[in-house]
This record gives sequence, structure tokens and C-alpha cells, in this order.
Amino acid sequence: MFDMDQWHEIWQTITRNKVRSFFTAFGVFWGILMLTLLLGAGNGLEKGMLSNIEGFATNSCFIYTDQTSVNYQGFRKGRRWDMHNSDIEVLRANIPEIKYLAPLLFGSRSENNTVRGEKAGTFSTRGCYPDYAKIEEQKILYGRYINEVDVQESRKVCFIGKNVYEALFQPLEDPIGQIIRSNGIYYRIIGVGSGLSNIQIGGRSDDMVVLPFTTMQRTYNQGDIVHFLAATAQDDVEAGFIEDEIKTILKKRNNIAPEDERAVGSFNIADQFKTFGYLFLGIRILIWIVGTGTLLAGAIGVSNIMLVSVKERTKEIGIRRAIGAKPTNIVGQILKESLVITSIAGFVGLSLGVGILAFFDYMIQNLPTEEGIFLKNIMIDFDVAITASLLLIVLGLLAGLLPAWRAMQIKPIEALSEE
Repeated sequence: MFDMDQWHEIWQTITRNKVRSFFTAFGVFWGILMLTLLLGAGNGLEKGMLSNIEGFATNSCFIYTDQTSVNYQGFRKGRRWDMHNSDIEVLRANIPEIKYLAPLLFGSRSENNTVRGEKAGTFSTRGCYPDYAKIEEQKILYGRYINEVDVQESRKVCFIGKNVYEALFQPLEDPIGQIIRSNGIYYRIIGVGSGLSNIQIGGRSDDMVVLPFTTMQRTYNQGDIVHFLAATAQDDVEAGFIEDEIKTILKKRNNIAPEDERAVGSFNIADQFKTFGYLFLGIRILIWIVGTGTLLAGAIGVSNIMLVSVKERTKEIGIRRAIGAKPTNIVGQILKESLVITSIAGFVGLSLGVGILAFFDYMIQNLPTEEGIFLKNIMIDFDVAITASLLLIVLGLLAGLLPAWRAMQIKPIEALSEE
């Protein structure tokens, strides 16, 4: 702890070298300020990027069909093939690791293909099962999503995206039970929602007219064809596992060579999350390296000024040693002086950095639209601030080690004889 005499001596040291103390403290101040701003920007970039896939099941995979690339069982390569309803039932029965399985259909999109009264807009159509809302989560604004009864009875109902609602209805107008025409066919609205994710599967959810899967198969004369398949693995299973199992079964049922890598296309969100994770881990490591390097430069400056201070106070230190001051008292004094300089400068830099981040975060949150903004919540976490403060303290102590060692080497007789 610091007593009043020690505070007085520390203050005398700082004021004795005002200019050097200022520039030394500025180095530490600038280092912690840059570290804070870099950490806040890195955190904002990470949260902004991840918000684009928020609401999407992280352990999901997606399967689609493509041309075959290998001759197999009398079929020539280049053959087009389709998934069917029967494939879905086989997959459900043979892969217990699947949590949700949702086949999709995509409809045509033409100019002003969605109409209500005198209002019209151009929007996409998608046929879904209820489970798809558990893979691509929707924020329900009115009503409900497609349910099992809608699918079983092939009801002519639809769930529309937020942008569809805004194009066809007045603000705050209740859309439930209203009739719209999509691609020449009439449907009754059962719900309105907004997608939480910016991932686009056949188009943005906000620009989508969603129909029961079986309804779309019938009204679009699709027979039992499935265009696309979304699946989520059980909590303790990796998405890559069910992805491989699904592809193996589909190849076997549709006469596709096991080694054909092109015929069954796929991707999984888990891989995207891993990629993002490694990317932001690298960014965080780089930020800490750069920030710590800048802080270290400031600490070296503190060490230099303390060395100068020790040299200027050689006689004073010698007198203190001569009248009985222990080496630990001298060392403690030097370390405390170094710690005070770094702590004060660091606290000011950290506080200013947090203030700047808070200001820009407020500005971003109050922008009229968040589209195109890749930064979100550009603040540093409390534990990160504590870590930066501890790092500052450690560097402050290290900065005082060399001056303290130099002070210990001063012999009282030599110091007293020095002019």
C-alpha cells in the first residue's frame, strides 16, 4: 500500500520530469487506447458478421441435385435426376441422427406475380414443411407458420414475408385471413414473419410467399419431386455425418455411382461457423499482438524515464541507504513510481477508448437502416477490459525492474561522494 510520504515522493518524481513524464505516459496511454479500439472493432466485426447467420441452425446441411459425372449401371454421365417424396421417408427411417428434415420446392418469379386488390409486387414462392422454421428461424409478426395439418390436407394457405406484407397492405393492417394471388393462384394468409438470418435459400425469407409443401407440389404440377433438402443433426452429432449419410442413401436409391462427387451437391452451415471461428480467432490474436506491442513500447519508455530518474536521484538514494533504508524499500519505491505512471495513463486511455466505442456504437444503432453495416455492438467485454488492465499492471512492474535493479547497485559511499 502507498502511504502519504510515498505518494509525495512519487509526485515529486513525476513533476521533476514533467515533459519526459508526459511523453512517457502518452506512450502508455496511446498503447492502451489503440488496444481498446482494436478489440472493440474486432468484437463488433465478429458480432456483425455472425448476426448475418443468426437464427440459422448451426448444425444444418443442405442437399441438392446436379448432373452425374460418372457412367454407372447403364446410365451415361451428364444425366439429370431428381429427389422424390419416397426418398424423404427412407432418409427419416434410416438416419436416426437427423433431428429435422425439411424438403423444399421453389416456384417461378415473374414481374408483379403477387397481387392483392390494386397492389402488386414481385416475390418468390417456396414450398415448405413446418420443420423448416426450426432450421431457418422466423420472427412471427402476425398469425402462425405452416403446420402439419396444412401439409396433410394440401390447404391453399400461405405464410408471407415482411416485405410482401408491406407491399400489399397498409401499415398495421391485419393480414390474417386475407386473400392474395401468387402466380395466378389464390391463397389465404395465415401468418407474416421476418427471417432472422441474411442467408438466402432460394431468396430472402422477407421476400417469400411460403406454401405448404404438398400444396405447391399439386398447384405447380411437380408430381412428387423435391428441389432441395434441408436437414439438422441431433445435438451430439456433427452435420457432416448426416450430410454424408444422406448423400450415400440418395446415390444408392437413384442409381448414382458412389464415387460420383458432383451428382449430389451439398453444403453445411457448421463448416461456415468453423471458418468464421478460425477467422475471428486469428483477428483476436493479431489484435492482441499489435496492441501488446504498442503497450510494450510505452512500457519501455516508462523504464527509460525511470532510469533517468534513478541517475538524477543517485545522491538521494545514497543518503537513504546510508541512514538505514533497506534495498527492498528502494526497489519498492521505484516499482511503485513505475506502476503509478503506467496505471494513470492506462486508465485514462482505457476510459477514453470505451467512451469512443460507446459513441460509435450509439451512432450505428441509430442509423435509419442496418443494411450494409458489418459492425454491431462495438464494445469490449468486461473480462477483456480486466485482462487489458492486468496486462497494463504487469508491464508497469516490468518497466520498473531495470531501474530498480540499477538503484540497488548504488553504493552509499559512492553516491554521497558524487556531485
